[in-house]
Amino acid sequence: MNRHKKLYTRREINARIRETGKRIAADSEKGKPLLAVCVIKGAVIFFADLVRSIKGRDVRFAFVSASSYKTSGDRMVSSGGVDMKYCSATDDEINGADVLLVEDIVDTGRTIAAVKQYFVEKGAKRVRIAALLDKPDCRKVEIDPDYSALTVKGNPYIIGYGLDNAQKYRNLDGIFEQ
Repeated sequence: MNRHKKLYTRREINARIRETGKRIAADSEKGKPLLAVCVIKGAVIFFADLVRSIKGRDVRFAFVSASSYKTSGDRMVSSGGVDMKYCSATDDEINGADVLLVEDIVDTGRTIAAVKQYFVEKGAKRVRIAALLDKPDCRKVEIDPDYSALTVKGNPYIIGYGLDNAQKYRNLDGIFEQ
């Protein structure tokens, strides 16, 4: 059925997410709430799994919509800019907060850098980044996730587990190279 090369199974992904959640819980300030911010749409599946694995902390949710990609034919390509469309967190929720940005993939770094800057400007006390996938070979801006569940070398096009190509393949039960 699936013609794509499988890079990670659901079991492998879930094990790495649990490890990442433990690290985030250990690094979070005891007694202080953590504002976990899902960068939608791609991070939704990772976000749900990750926040459940952050034990012993008060985790609050927020959502942002931001993208540096656009559809070109049947593929997604980097637009070179970032379009930040929506943030569900109020200024009062952000000001002084310990923020964890939850992103599906950090490749060029443009999107997550812009989202991080937004939360810094709104007065967050600390802003950290958790990514399902890190593609460090693709960086266009200097930013690295504080936590990455998985790393992919080179520049393969990745789909599945929330990651898409023109809104397709998000529901694949694993991570694949297209």
